[in-house]
Amino acid sequence: MTQLSTGETAPDFTLPTPDGGEVSLGPLRQQADRGVIVYFYPKAATPGCTTQACDFRDNLASLGALGYSVVGISADPVEDLRAFAAEQRLSFPLGSDTEHAVAEAYGTWGPKTLNGQQMVGVHRSTFVIDTDGTIVLAEYDVDAKGHVAALRAQLAG
Repeated sequence: MTQLSTGETAPDFTLPTPDGGEVSLGPLRQQADRGVIVYFYPKAATPGCTTQACDFRDNLASLGALGYSVVGISADPVEDLRAFAAEQRLSFPLGSDTEHAVAEAYGTWGPKTLNGQQMVGVHRSTFVIDTDGTIVLAEYDVDAKGHVAALRAQLAG
């Protein structure tokens, strides 16, 4: 698992979304004032991922006021993301990366331990990408709880 660093160019992506459309990094960057927050989460509708998604949802206005849009990415199929987005009233795009190609490109797919068992999956990670496509922040294995507040404070700087 090769991780990305600050200063590198963010891999572009286009992924299907629960509403039947697609989300692409390029257009998100072009529409943003300062950049895009791309966060990877292991599994929709699990306690940690729900906490994190709702935290982004609840802070979306303040992140937007700072000039950032948000997109969440997981390896879940579109149907699972549709239910998750509806149940949690998520108003930002969720991308379905079932082949985990985007997660691999960002270095978030790899071995991990969950409840004492070794497995391969998505590592909870967050990237801030500026409007020209440069990674200005890359954080791996972040906590679900409290991460958005810390991120917001960093971005408000």
